Amino acid sequence: MARTVIASATREVVIGDDLPFVVIGERINPTGRKLLAEEMRAGDFSRVERDVLAQVEGGAHMLDVNAGIPLADEPAILARTVRLVQSLTDLPLSIDSSVVEALEAGLAAYQGKALVNSVTGEEDRLERVLPLVAKHGAAVVAISNDDTGISTDPDVRFAVAKRIVERAADHGIPREDVVVDPLVMPIGAMRTAGRQVFRLLGRLRDELGVNTVCGASNVSFGLPEREGINAAFLAMAIASGLTSAITNPLLPDVRKVIMAADVLMGNDADAARWIRAHAEPGAEGESRRRVNRRRAGAAAGAGPVAG
Repeated sequence: MARTVIASATREVVIGDDLPFVVIGERINPTGRKLLAEEMRAGDFSRVERDVLAQVEGGAHMLDVNAGIPLADEPAILARTVRLVQSLTDLPLSIDSSVVEALEAGLAAYQGKALVNSVTGEEDRLERVLPLVAKHGAAVVAISNDDTGISTDPDVRFAVAKRIVERAADHGIPREDVVVDPLVMPIGAMRTAGRQVFRLLGRLRDELGVNTVCGASNVSFGLPEREGINAAFLAMAIASGLTSAITNPLLPDVRKVIMAADVLMGNDADAARWIRAHAEPGAEGESRRRVNRRRAGAAAGAGPVAG
């Protein structure tokens, strides 16, 4: 099983199919956030600071950092944001840009092994991004589209992902350092979007042997009550093989469904994390006793232990 290690100067996060699901906080992104974009352009990073601390408190394992602001000096802003975020938290970062020069500036500013978000299957993009990833010893998100666009055929998207993995290997980037994004389309515009992604996730895990990531909230775009759709999608995607997602860790339904999925996938040993998170105040000792009883029962070959 693939193990993708992302690291800051002092902390590692490991992504893997038999490991707890990795939440990559999405909030440090001015896309669609007009006020944040204006503040970052003007050099005001107070909202960024608040978003960093809130996502850490919300349980994010990594943070995505994007500075895509039209008509702004994106390389300089992204580098500044990376340094700021690393001064506030030791969570590893995903450095997110469609501008290669911005990725280069962000990587130069970063301390640790970053996740580069992203590379696509276009030839010029592969030849510009992959050497940069290799130079900095980073991992990379491989988005499964190319110069023909985003295919509605999951088999075509699989072929694009496979080609990116093979080209990454040509640059000395191991398979475990390529995290594939199967591309989640809005379910409101394409009713088969969910089924397509679930099918593709299984193939990426079983045939290509890679870890996966997606922008989970894309699935609910244009629909009301988006949090409910996002939470249901994440549960089904995790069961299909998704190992990480760029999402909002501040949403209670999303947090809860990810923790529950870890339990049901067997990636939360003895349901210990779930029990700790849902223990009543002052009941931590009882939570530990429940976990210990379950362990004892499992060791003795007993069935489930009553609460």
